[in-house]
Amino acid sequence: MLFALFALIIFVWILVFYLAFSYEKVDQKIKKIIDFENTIYAKELKNFEVKNEKILPITNKLWEYIIWMKNLQNLILISLLVNDHILVEWMPGLAKTRTILVISKILWLDFKRIQFTPDMLPSDVIGWELYNKNTWKFEIFKGPIFTNLLLADEINRATPKVQSALLEAMQEHKVTIWWQTYELDKPFFVMATQNPLEQEWVFPLPEAQLDRFLLKANVDYPSFEEEKQILDAYTKSIDDISKIITKEELLAMQDEVIQMDLWEDIKNYIVWVVEKLREKNDYIEVGPSPRASISLLKVLKAIKYLKQGEITKEDVDMVLLPVLRHRIKLTLRALAEKKSVDEVIIETLLNK
Repeated sequence: MLFALFALIIFVWILVFYLAFSYEKVDQKIKKIIDFENTIYAKELKNFEVKNEKILPITNKLWEYIIWMKNLQNLILISLLVNDHILVEWMPGLAKTRTILVISKILWLDFKRIQFTPDMLPSDVIGWELYNKNTWKFEIFKGPIFTNLLLADEINRATPKVQSALLEAMQEHKVTIWWQTYELDKPFFVMATQNPLEQEWVFPLPEAQLDRFLLKANVDYPSFEEEKQILDAYTKSIDDISKIITKEELLAMQDEVIQMDLWEDIKNYIVWVVEKLREKNDYIEVGPSPRASISLLKVLKAIKYLKQGEITKEDVDMVLLPVLRHRIKLTLRALAEKKSVDEVIIETLLNK
């Protein structure tokens, strides 16, 4: 009897210590999640300083018309310098469209905008072939994709069939209409905006489409002071913006960025990060492809060009989220626990 009572007491003490230890681990994990926003990964390029004198006139003019969203402005500059594309997500009314309009005015490039809707057809994007009764011949009519800067506004309101019309243009800078293939003019840059999937009448972008975007930026609401400045500056017309650099100067800058090289340690770190996120765990079902490694390399070359200095591991960490957040597929468990892609990436890398 005494032995049984003694054994019960020992069991209770063991259970208490186990629960206390488990609670401490859970509590530490919760604190770790709360601190995610203060990690270097979450800072992105909000405080990044451009030091290249060729780019400073562009950033200064951008800041005159776009009071906040410095992170988005820097990401757009990076995409332009490597001649690649960017996807921007958040609610309407946050000046996403205005930002790309200002960019088009500063660079004075050909600009077109497509407002995507559920009733669109692929021909509304790339063009179509029509019979001309006067010449008795079929003629090709080029769509709005034949431009330098294309704003694909609310791209996820169109069906996947229409979204796929952009694939060839974004990857190969070519467009095929019927049996004829046309080269797109250089530079060719797509900025697509999409609404959160929680809204009605939206279609999620396929993985192949998402992977074509170099970066995915999330736009935040402005601060109190920034919104006051917006009220004072919203009447400023973008039609008064004068050209700052020419197309030829932009193409020359793109060539300079391509020629840049990074230290081997940085390349090794890029591969290590991608492989770490490629390992399947409770929250990652499909990791980033080799295109993610190439995208990181391109972005870091642009960062080196903008900062006029060598790349560090901190620079790599700051661009991981915009480069990788749209290239990772979460598991059902992650969705059930309402974990965001950013949280999963940061948590995986913090547990390295």
